[in-house]
Amino acid sequence: MVEIRLTNTKTRRKEDFQPLDPQNLRLYLCGPTVYDRAHLGNARPVVVIDVLVRLLRHVYGPEHVTYVRNFTDVDDKINAAALARQQAGATGTLEELIRQRTEETIGWYHADMDALGALRPDHEPRATDYIDEMLRMIGQLIESGHAYARDGHVLFRVRSFADYGKLSGRSVDDMIAGARVEVAPFKEDPMDFVLWKPSDDELPGWDSPWGRGRPGWHIECSAMSYELLGESFDIHAGGIDLQFPHHENEIAQSCCAHPQGDFARVWLHNEMLQVEGRKMSKSLGNFFTVRDLLDQGIPGEVIRFVLLSTHYRKPMDWTAEKAREAEASLRKWRGLVAGIDPAPSPAPAVIAALADDLNTAGAIAALHELAGQGDAAGLLASAQLLGLLGEDLGDWARGPDLSALAARMESLRAEARARKDFSAVDALKRQLAEAGVEIRMTRDGTELLPGAGFDPARLPQ
Repeated sequence: MVEIRLTNTKTRRKEDFQPLDPQNLRLYLCGPTVYDRAHLGNARPVVVIDVLVRLLRHVYGPEHVTYVRNFTDVDDKINAAALARQQAGATGTLEELIRQRTEETIGWYHADMDALGALRPDHEPRATDYIDEMLRMIGQLIESGHAYARDGHVLFRVRSFADYGKLSGRSVDDMIAGARVEVAPFKEDPMDFVLWKPSDDELPGWDSPWGRGRPGWHIECSAMSYELLGESFDIHAGGIDLQFPHHENEIAQSCCAHPQGDFARVWLHNEMLQVEGRKMSKSLGNFFTVRDLLDQGIPGEVIRFVLLSTHYRKPMDWTAEKAREAEASLRKWRGLVAGIDPAPSPAPAVIAALADDLNTAGAIAALHELAGQGDAAGLLASAQLLGLLGEDLGDWARGPDLSALAARMESLRAEARARKDFSAVDALKRQLAEAGVEIRMTRDGTELLPGAGFDPARLPQ
């Protein structure tokens, strides 16, 4: 069996991956808060973990891997988005507008992640469907002395969990000194975090032993992962920005509510994303969503290729040049594998790269070697392990029917040979090249293929 090694944030080293149960391998990825479109940084962990899931299913069997990714559909940002709609004149109660917003945003999210070739998880729990489970976990934490109720709030006692801070490598006192923590009269300690908070009549809320309210963010993932994956599971993943406080708090409340379990054995964190060498932000004018790129005509497969071209533990820089290079490579590869059946198994070099801490950049380098060797079947099977060159993502590369232009080129070639004047052929070739068309001329005829930067509007008439 292939030996997989992963960098565990919890231990800060690369380790041999040993599943708790090879017949029941379980992983959890923190999903989106559904109040707006997913930006490119949100897509990175989805694509990274999608490749990991594909690898695990290849090694252990599809039926032995369970993948969970949640939707946070109760949150102050969602409430604010719905309130803004109401103030702009939208009809319906605030609760109805919130539901409309979350349904709409989940639809957007599915469409955008589908466009990137990301497989749907086995379970996509919504926080609002697990309120009872959250209340039960909060009750357990209060009963065991790890949480307390005050003024309609329930808070977790951070100092009651001796291992708090081990994931992020910081002590509680250091965190207080360096972090912006909410100082509130209902807190025993500045670092204590909210498990439950009160809701007024305008906001979504549920009845609880501590009054009508709604859950804090961190308890949601702990309750959902416990219900779907158990008190111990194999991998918990997410962006490095979630390491503290979200993942740190998840560990604390989960381990205290279920002390007999280990919660997540391996923690996988991807680094952040940049755009043209700068941090992506609205203030810099370089903030964009996945849908923005798709609407600009950048295919989802190209976006996926660029995201996988950098190792997940390194900052990834999105550039227009990388997108152009990715498009050129994919067009070339799709030309090579056209009409070919994939090999029975991906190439060993590609599997080895992915098994070595998800080295997708190394795997793509191996794909280039397979293409250079003309191994079309091996290239297709190997690329599909990375979620590339599948039929579901191929429409963009097929392009328009260029057969009429190819026939015109052949006619001009025949006339040119007779007249010994190739100026008309050269002129048409220039026009095609300016439109981004790749020209393949042989003794048997002319083949025209959309190339990098293909622009159908510039095709000769």
